[in-house]
Amino acid sequence: MFTRQPLDVVVVGAGVVGAACAYYAARSGLVVAVVDGGPVAGGTTGAGEGNLLVSDKVPGPELDLALLSAALWRELAQVLPPAIEFEQKGGLVVAAGPESLAALTATASGQLAAGVRATAVAADELHALEPHLAPGLAGGFLYPQDAQVQPALAAAHLVRAARDAGASLHPGQAVTAVLRGPTGAVRGVRTTGGDLLAPAVVNATGVRGGELAALAGVELPVLPRRGFVLVTEPLPRLIRHKVYAAEYVADVSSASAALQTSPVVEGTPAGPVLIGASRERVGFDRTLSVPVVSRLATAAAALFPVLADARVLRTYHGFRPYLPDHLPAIGPDRRVPGLFHACGHEGAGIGLAPATAALVTAAIRGEEPALDPAPFRPDRFDAAPRTGPGS
Repeated sequence: MFTRQPLDVVVVGAGVVGAACAYYAARSGLVVAVVDGGPVAGGTTGAGEGNLLVSDKVPGPELDLALLSAALWRELAQVLPPAIEFEQKGGLVVAAGPESLAALTATASGQLAAGVRATAVAADELHALEPHLAPGLAGGFLYPQDAQVQPALAAAHLVRAARDAGASLHPGQAVTAVLRGPTGAVRGVRTTGGDLLAPAVVNATGVRGGELAALAGVELPVLPRRGFVLVTEPLPRLIRHKVYAAEYVADVSSASAALQTSPVVEGTPAGPVLIGASRERVGFDRTLSVPVVSRLATAAAALFPVLADARVLRTYHGFRPYLPDHLPAIGPDRRVPGLFHACGHEGAGIGLAPATAALVTAAIRGEEPALDPAPFRPDRFDAAPRTGPGS
């Protein structure tokens, strides 16, 4: 059983979002415990590419959150170890033809007005940025604010920094109940290792966010959206930026449950090239889909012909936590006092983690947030409580 201690916050989930919540909360002076049924970064975070993107977001609340997070990641890169592999490499979004380029130009125009830095790249200028790109592309846009981290290492070092600030870590302890008092307010969680008592509980459980919410008696419609990543053999640094096709932006914002693929290619400091991206809602089906892997490999080789002869050493997949309106759930759940959510980021959780954590920490402390949190209200789906107060 856990030794009882005067906690202010229990963060449920030790992926990068939960790790960031623990870090910012502990750094603010709150007494924090992090609990997870598995290891740090054992879920979606460990299956991510580590994208920190503004380029794939259209003007609106998520882009505002991404811009805040981009600034916070740059700050974190100065205080966390180089092992997190933060790279301000920039993103290059390319269009295959005139129609695709027109859509990309319209998107970039709106992003520029929202504070994104983007530069048009003419067709004859693409190869100066990426010498191995396929010929015949219509043009693109360069986004210098796009960056990358190694997600599992970033989560691990955020947790370590949180512990240095006084937080405690409880891995391998699954949460079995959200404890609530006579008035319905949260008073902690019950785990397979004992109770952790605190007046605030943060739901940072990613694709399991709906399950944790249900333990508190409310509904949060988080669904898994599967994606595959291919990892090549170590190669010379062939690809300088994160490079993806303009159609990727539409795939990100699509509500379709059907399979969608668009080439996303980037190098890593260690040498392997990462290839994505696919999206499909198939529940938690972990079956290796050879057709999806084949489509990704073919699309990557069409974008970078030099990859046609590269060996793919492994493939892996994860489940993005999808919410129907494509916005994460961040902040207090007005249906259950003391319950805070930080989940539903789909494929952007790594990039949005610091800003999410800043908003959650401000809400717990009753402080003014850095941006308007209203669009991310967890109870915006109008779900009614399903059960009464727990014990």
